[in-house]
Amino acid sequence: MAEQTPATESADTQGEDQAQQPIVINAQYTKDLSFEAPTAPGIFGIMQQKQPDIAINVNVGVNPFEDNVFEVILETSVRCTVGDDVGFVLELEYAGLFTVNVEEENQGPMLLIECPRLLFPFARNIISEVTRDGGFPPLMLGPVDFVGMYKQRIEEFQQQQDGETGSVDS
Repeated sequence: MAEQTPATESADTQGEDQAQQPIVINAQYTKDLSFEAPTAPGIFGIMQQKQPDIAINVNVGVNPFEDNVFEVILETSVRCTVGDDVGFVLELEYAGLFTVNVEEENQGPMLLIECPRLLFPFARNIISEVTRDGGFPPLMLGPVDFVGMYKQRIEEFQQQQDGETGSVDS
């Protein structure tokens, strides 16, 4: 009778643990990154005299990959202006490949709240480094309310559904 070695037991246990975890990060990666500073170097002098305005937009996208595996994309765009001059424009799509082991009715919150929460610190770091490397002060994003974003998405979906059912002739 063959005995299992401790290494084999450990690998089997690790595989079982991974199957039981609600979220498993299979990979994370920069899907798309763009940085432009169209008015550099002149903008640096202007920024010494005027405070820049920074507009930040964050969105989350989900693409099914296979079975319980999904690609979650954290899309962030940043636009820095000083008056009418554009300091920089930064667009980042930072993504992760996640195995989600939860009931189907719980997948939405996991994919649109928990997965982006796991990706956010890495995206924040990339944005900080890219703005710094572009000659600007490092931009440190504050916390993002992924729960609020999810609730807003649900409300918009419900309003769409109400609008569609309200326009149906009986």
